[in-house]
Amino acid sequence: MEFLHNYTYIYYVFIIAVSTIITTFAIPSILHVARFRHLYDDLGHFRKEHDHGIPRLGGVAIFVGFTITSLLFCMTDKSLPINYLLTACIILFAMGLKDDLSGVNSNTKFVIQFVVCAILVILGNIRLTGMYGVFGIYELPYVISAGLSILLILLVVNAFNLIDGIDGLAATTGIIANGAFAILFIYIKQYELAAVSFAMAGSILGFLRFNLTPAKIFMGDTGSLLIGLISAVMALKFIEVNMQPTGKLQQLPEAPAITIAILIGPIFDTIRVFVIRIVNGGSPFVADRNHIHHRMLKLGLNHLQTTLILTGANILTIFIILLLKDYSNSFLIVLIVLMSLAFNWVITFFIRSKEREGLAFRNLFI
Repeated sequence: MEFLHNYTYIYYVFIIAVSTIITTFAIPSILHVARFRHLYDDLGHFRKEHDHGIPRLGGVAIFVGFTITSLLFCMTDKSLPINYLLTACIILFAMGLKDDLSGVNSNTKFVIQFVVCAILVILGNIRLTGMYGVFGIYELPYVISAGLSILLILLVVNAFNLIDGIDGLAATTGIIANGAFAILFIYIKQYELAAVSFAMAGSILGFLRFNLTPAKIFMGDTGSLLIGLISAVMALKFIEVNMQPTGKLQQLPEAPAITIAILIGPIFDTIRVFVIRIVNGGSPFVADRNHIHHRMLKLGLNHLQTTLILTGANILTIFIILLLKDYSNSFLIVLIVLMSLAFNWVITFFIRSKEREGLAFRNLFI
């Protein structure tokens, strides 16, 4: 550990470089196999944005890059039970691969995801034990703590899966999330957790160069579910370690608000579409084209522009919350929600204006 403290930045650069290189070198081989075996995306699905076959096995490369780098270089201690984490990753990877190749029943997917979350929360003890007094809530009983933590992991995992609808969005969001957590972990001297976050960020970075418009490969469920899982685990650990002070910690009492700011893109979009589907009398799990990236495409933006705007908004939200971190978590969380609603409102305004072929004040409300 003394070596890690003395050569921290070299160590992290090495982790990012190795995970990026592994993923980068793995993808050409995956592309070759996918083309040889005709393993392409489903062009017939109404939500697809491409008119030609593209392999969707990029998540295999992300998994390989992350797993190998984590096993080789990530330091393990009590801050993160890496054995349970990798067990959960392998199970989710197997299910995602099956889904990408031939499909998996939605009920089966939910059961497997629940088992993965239970492994992390119950066996790995990766869970929220308190709420920092957010909206008057402090300590959580074990049953509520475990149940809430499982629900939060399920939400983030599926949120990343749902935003993987255009080139580069899920990958860029994953890099921002894990990169931000890594930097914050370094700040609070949680070096082992930072290493895991950097391993994931580097693995996604190696994939991203093949996924930006025009995409040569998609990450598929294999990739999006894995990115969501690691992001969720890092989120829970970031909140938890700041609640349990030790001698080496520089505490961040605003950790819950910062975490929400980091993950607000996929979380807000998922909750928004679920609420709209329920209000309209439909099932929240029936796919549609009402995600925020689909709505931005309606404005005439391309994949790259949409990705840059959404990730830019994500980064801006993080910076605003960090600048205002002296305020309470409750205030900051309400602010994040209001900012997200305002952003969505602006998109609605421009969609209405385009459909009505003219800007008008009434388009804000009707």
